Amino acid sequence: MPIAGQSSAPAAMARNAQFPWDEFAADAYHEHNYDSMRDDDAEMLAMVASWFDTATATAPVRDQLCGLDVGAGPNLYPALSMLPHCREITLREYSASNAAWLRTGTAHLDERWRPFWDVVSPAGDHGDFESARARLAERARVDQGSVFDLPEARWDLGTMFFVAESLSQDPAEFEAATGAFVRALRSGSPFAAAFMERSQGYEVGGIAFPATSVGEPEISGCLETVATDLKVQRVQVRPAPLRPGYTGYVVAIGRAK
Repeated sequence: MPIAGQSSAPAAMARNAQFPWDEFAADAYHEHNYDSMRDDDAEMLAMVASWFDTATATAPVRDQLCGLDVGAGPNLYPALSMLPHCREITLREYSASNAAWLRTGTAHLDERWRPFWDVVSPAGDHGDFESARARLAERARVDQGSVFDLPEARWDLGTMFFVAESLSQDPAEFEAATGAFVRALRSGSPFAAAFMERSQGYEVGGIAFPATSVGEPEISGCLETVATDLKVQRVQVRPAPLRPGYTGYVVAIGRAK
């Protein structure tokens, strides 16, 4: 996840269980990252929204899919990208503070998310912002739990933004989280995942959190084992980095095997 501040990562490889995730400062993260829409976020969101429009066009029952957003944190635009296609969206979040933020944030979609919805629904193609607000409140369900414990083959559409590389320094945990996300989707289900490129770790509310340094080769290699129709694309930071210690973004779209 893109976070304010620079990390001071421990010298030894740090793993997910070592960090105080329930103390994640959700409000600080949200204010720093999503108070207004950045150009890079707009590019990634447009890419994902277009993919979902195309990939769900031939679904047997359109607009009635079950969506999954893994590690949502205080970021609602992945869920918004799925909203036009889903009758329900599960937001799987491990951190208690983030889960509490999500329950409030989905109950009444804040006005600052309007520009993000405009990217998903240009010219009101998927309804206006007020309809999105009502649908999200009705269809979103916050599920506090770990990415590592996801059931397999349960959902029809999925997103995971800035999560698998932002929970550990251990490449094995990055690979396990990425695989668990895709395997949680039914075979053929479209997904989109975004990653901080070459992240060195990050700080939120004075607490340092870990990262695994990954780029296109590592992301492609991990996803090729669980996905088909895979496309991996780098996105340049714009207008300026949110913090030191990362070099860009990588977006992957595809379908679960």
